[in-house]
Amino acid sequence: MPKPALGPRDHTNPLIWCFAIICAVLAVAIIISGAALFIGYMVIKPKVPVISVTSAQLNNIYFDQVDLLTVQVTVVVRADNGNAKARASFYDTTFALSFRSETIAYLGGHPFELSANRSVEFNYVTQSTSIPLNPDEAEDVSLALRGREREREREISFELKGRTRSRWRVWLIGSLKSWLNLNCQLRLPVDGTRVYPRCSSKSH
Repeated sequence: MPKPALGPRDHTNPLIWCFAIICAVLAVAIIISGAALFIGYMVIKPKVPVISVTSAQLNNIYFDQVDLLTVQVTVVVRADNGNAKARASFYDTTFALSFRSETIAYLGGHPFELSANRSVEFNYVTQSTSIPLNPDEAEDVSLALRGREREREREISFELKGRTRSRWRVWLIGSLKSWLNLNCQLRLPVDGTRVYPRCSSKSH
């Protein structure tokens, strides 16, 4: 009895086998790299640096009879690097101190670096030029100053807005960057009492 004729067998192209092997190796490498990054992240727990206002004070205030206001304000800004094993750099720092939406001073600084688990404070003393006030604003300032004379607590509100940029390197994860923003309402007593506002980039 004659044997049935067999057709030609299909053979997988060697290039396809090579492509499949390469894909498998890449998949395994990606899985291993992802696991290593995750473990490294959990072990190191990188922290975003923080900027904050630690204290502020209205040093001097002068209000004349033509409704012009001049003030001197001290603001202490603190930068913190809470990373245990990474340096952090801070740059592009710009803050604006305002009174009733009018900027009275710009606060800035040169780029700087902080070692792991380190912090630094910057003491800004700002002297405004004469600020023209409308009748309502002039009345508010006048009431605050009269309150000081009567030993009653009176305050003048200022606003500090701005940001700085931070960069820090975390082991295998690489270089991380973040904008750190501040938006602080500073209610400063006219008697020069120093206040300690709870305002930081972490709260935004």
